Amino acid sequence: MPSNIRQPDTWVSFGLAFVGGYGDAASFVLAKTFTGHVTGNLVLTAIAVATHDWRATLEHLLAIVTFLIGVSLSVLNVRPLKGWPSLPAIMGIEVILIVAASLAFVSDMAHGVEIFVISMSLALGLQNGGFRRVGGISVHTTYLTGMITSLISMETEKYTSETVPPAVRAPDPKIGLLCKIWIAFVLGAGTGAAMVLHFKELGMLGAAVLLIPLILREVQS
Repeated sequence: MPSNIRQPDTWVSFGLAFVGGYGDAASFVLAKTFTGHVTGNLVLTAIAVATHDWRATLEHLLAIVTFLIGVSLSVLNVRPLKGWPSLPAIMGIEVILIVAASLAFVSDMAHGVEIFVISMSLALGLQNGGFRRVGGISVHTTYLTGMITSLISMETEKYTSETVPPAVRAPDPKIGLLCKIWIAFVLGAGTGAAMVLHFKELGMLGAAVLLIPLILREVQS
């Protein structure tokens, strides 16, 4: 593995991708809204408008706006929390938001679904903006589209290059890293969906539990 890829960073990327898949799938099962990316919610918003489902329209728009706010806030490196490493601070806030989202659903409070969507979208937006690069490549830990596009582009460029014969081309560790992040996201999505189908709203807390060892790892590194 090249020297610019720190092993702890790779494990954090796998863990965050798993949490990103978990949170996005679990949110869709519970609230029928994606909370980890924008594209799917734009499509759902258009469908909701076409069917005159204004509450669903509001929920999808809330998810989009709040996710983008979370990305913007994470770029500020959580400046008010001076003395804390940026990523652990972001993940700590994410844990709080996930717990708040789960409790909003469990308590049956007024507008509980909207509070859930806002909390989860903000949490995953913070995560997506707070961890953006590993091993010299750009990554997204809350959705796959960008990573799949990068993976296909890198593979295509590799095998269409005429500068190095196919027989002597060495495996690209960046491609392997993207594949592992992709696998972690898919496994997380399956786990998240299964947890909320079995444990209902409390299954959402699994994402918060998974973040705790990642926080401890980052603080100690």
